Amino acid sequence: MNLRRSRSEEPEINLIPLIDILFFLLLFFMLSTTFKDQSLIHIDLPKASQQQEQENKEKPIDLTIDVQGNFYVNGTQVVNTQIETLKRALQHAMGEREHPPLTINADGKTPHQAVVTAMDAARQVGLAHLSIATKNSAEVKR
Repeated sequence: MNLRRSRSEEPEINLIPLIDILFFLLLFFMLSTTFKDQSLIHIDLPKASQQQEQENKEKPIDLTIDVQGNFYVNGTQVVNTQIETLKRALQHAMGEREHPPLTINADGKTPHQAVVTAMDAARQVGLAHLSIATKNSAEVKR
């Protein structure tokens, strides 16, 4: 009986099964991960100051939109809510002035389409200086 080792063998670690297991775990974690809130866009909206800065000393055209979506140009109601009618009313309010400022005063519950129509009509008649009137949060609490 030969009980002696013929050569000294070092124990070896086979890495191929370990790599297979690591790839399997990687695949498992990638497939089981939940991607929550991935489509949310986080933005920091600008704050409105309490003091109004006047860049243009010219008297603005006031365009008011009520809850039903009716338009009022400088306090006078526009006949209907069509964009062509609103454009004619804005051109009449502009008179001979080239680029007067426009202030849109829309109710908080005004349909979004009415505000978009007003902005589109203003752009089409050449009103580039547009502002939307808001209330300060301190005024609302009173």
